[in-house]
Amino acid sequence: MTTTTGETRLTRRRLIGAALAVGVAAPIGLTGRASAAPAAPGSVRLTLPPPTGPFPVGTVSLHLVDRSRPDPLAGPGRHRELMASVWYPARDVGRHPRAPWLPAAAMRALLASGEFDSDAAVAPLTAGREGAPVRHTTGRLPVVVFSHGAHGHRAEATIVVQELASHGYAVVTVDHTYDAFSVFPDGRLTVPVIGGEHSLGAPDFARDIPFVLDRIEDLAAGRNPDAEHRPLPAGLRGALDPQRIGMFGWSKGGTATALVMRDDPRVRAGLSLDAPLEPIITTDQARPFMLMTAEYTRAEFPVAQFWSHLTGWRLNVQVQGAVHSSLGDYQVLVPQLATAVGMSDEELRGWIGTLDPARAVRIQQAYPLAFFDRHLRDWGHLLDGPSPAFPEVVFVP
Repeated sequence: MTTTTGETRLTRRRLIGAALAVGVAAPIGLTGRASAAPAAPGSVRLTLPPPTGPFPVGTVSLHLVDRSRPDPLAGPGRHRELMASVWYPARDVGRHPRAPWLPAAAMRALLASGEFDSDAAVAPLTAGREGAPVRHTTGRLPVVVFSHGAHGHRAEATIVVQELASHGYAVVTVDHTYDAFSVFPDGRLTVPVIGGEHSLGAPDFARDIPFVLDRIEDLAAGRNPDAEHRPLPAGLRGALDPQRIGMFGWSKGGTATALVMRDDPRVRAGLSLDAPLEPIITTDQARPFMLMTAEYTRAEFPVAQFWSHLTGWRLNVQVQGAVHSSLGDYQVLVPQLATAVGMSDEELRGWIGTLDPARAVRIQQAYPLAFFDRHLRDWGHLLDGPSPAFPEVVFVP
């Protein structure tokens, strides 16, 4: 397993976007229940903005076991296990509870890893309704896969994910086990392994994705890929379109997206949210690819090198005032946490830059959706050039 130089450049104030991890080695295989004890009195309930699309959103978690890949970190005889979630347009959502951003046990571990009081905040509730039936629109649903950043988790881009689902996409989010805060159906809590020979790099993330794509094909064919065969939401079997798959990722997950695009033709279009793009990629890529950059710009050699090998449709937009963690949920969650823990204005600017969180939300909702609409649905004009509605978004030639 590998790490890359770009990942280690992140300072403590940037690591909030890598799931608040602070560069201390964390144990793996901790046991706990997803339904941990209630939060302590005084904990602040964080909130996320709702999506803007016309459809309510449903979600379901999947436990996936790759029996073709032994996992040395899990112990002798154990195979690679992943937790994933499917988000989709839903109907009849009233009877279904809203899904938490993270299970309570994972949220407490996340806060503690960042040297915050583990009771300082309660995870927000998402727009996703657990187990709600799938709403069928016209034809099968185009699919987008999400890969998280270093020491992160599959919920860290929920603003983008639920926006896509509310506009008719199925989105599959993946925890890269042992570099993620993840809770399994039996209550096991796994947390990132940071440093040492077992640290996961972007190539390790990328190796998880073909197995996930196989499971998407299972769902498309009407099969249930969950390891325990837990019930799926009504209408999910057969709802996904395996011929229209895109992928995006933040930071290390953005690099993994580029690596998957290099190796797996099933992914038709890729989007990177401020990825270091190391290890350096020197293979030409003709399928559409978009860079949304903040700190990892084309002034960085690996990013420029990757850009030079994009031979098909390509676009680089730079988000002014953004820092590395601005292109995800932390841009709106950290200011709420700052209030709870007494963070100074200067410290807060270190975490989120000068980009207004409300503007960051609109950018996150508009540009990934426009990218996948263009390349998986063949419509939309937002990416034709700079928009007066988004003065913070600069098209980099």
